[in-house]
Amino acid sequence: MLERIRTFTTQIKREIAVYRLVLADSRTPIPAKIALGAALGYLLLPFDLIPDFIPVLGQLDDLLIVPGLVWLALRLIPREVVEDARRQQESL
Repeated sequence: MLERIRTFTTQIKREIAVYRLVLADSRTPIPAKIALGAALGYLLLPFDLIPDFIPVLGQLDDLLIVPGLVWLALRLIPREVVEDARRQQESL
């Protein structure tokens, strides 16, 4: 169980590093940068649109908004930009 948690956190850290590289790439369209930046900001900032103390809805917004924004951003970004960022992150 502990190993699965470590693997998951490593994957999350790797994905965040890839998204940072994608945001810095000049080939990334502006709308994708806005969506991805908003997802990362929403994930990292201490406030929510729906406060977490509201049962179910407070956690549900985190589970829907962040993945939705990431999905939208990845649909807008050319595939080769994401692949280049993944290769660059793996070489670090």
